[in-house]
Amino acid sequence: MNAQDVKKAFSRIAETMQKNRAYLIGLDQQNGDGDLGISMAEGFLAVKTCLDNTEEKDLGMIFVKASSALNENAPSSLGTILSIGLMGAAKPLKGSQCITVSELADALQAGNEKIMERAKSRPGEKTILDALCPAVGALKEYAGKESPEAFCMAAKAAANGAEETKNMLSKHGRAAYYGEKSLGVLDGGAVVGKLIFEAIAESDS
Repeated sequence: MNAQDVKKAFSRIAETMQKNRAYLIGLDQQNGDGDLGISMAEGFLAVKTCLDNTEEKDLGMIFVKASSALNENAPSSLGTILSIGLMGAAKPLKGSQCITVSELADALQAGNEKIMERAKSRPGEKTILDALCPAVGALKEYAGKESPEAFCMAAKAAANGAEETKNMLSKHGRAAYYGEKSLGVLDGGAVVGKLIFEAIAESDS
């Protein structure tokens, strides 16, 4: 994967968030304030625009730019969390212009760990981590396969993880106030995680 591949992936993520804008708004209104679809659509559009206008080849710097654009243009808790994850992934990619799926998985794992550290959350607590962590785990497991297969399996793992949040109690953010009422409801953040990995898989197909 090089800069062009990463830019293509972010472009597809931006398209996916725009297509699912209304769905994410409706989902967020069940246990939140309903701004999820707006912040994700606008945030990732800003990332796409930023990357479309840079000739940067260093993948670490590309992730830094993506993190900054998302943080500035996705005014929501999830926007902040994702920007933290992108910044965490940027560090191990610094100086690299071409990476393997395995190296990307390691970088994304570093991003997940940074989210857990800063947000004080773990998988199983009905957050985006319930999609991101299984996806990265699958990416590591299938890193030796052709990249389309690896990204497809990561997307499936993210989707399964997001679906599992129906059985979890919310422990963070506004949704935590709903207690047992959060059972049976998909976590909007986990759905965003699923959509991100589905978009990455589509961009590599």
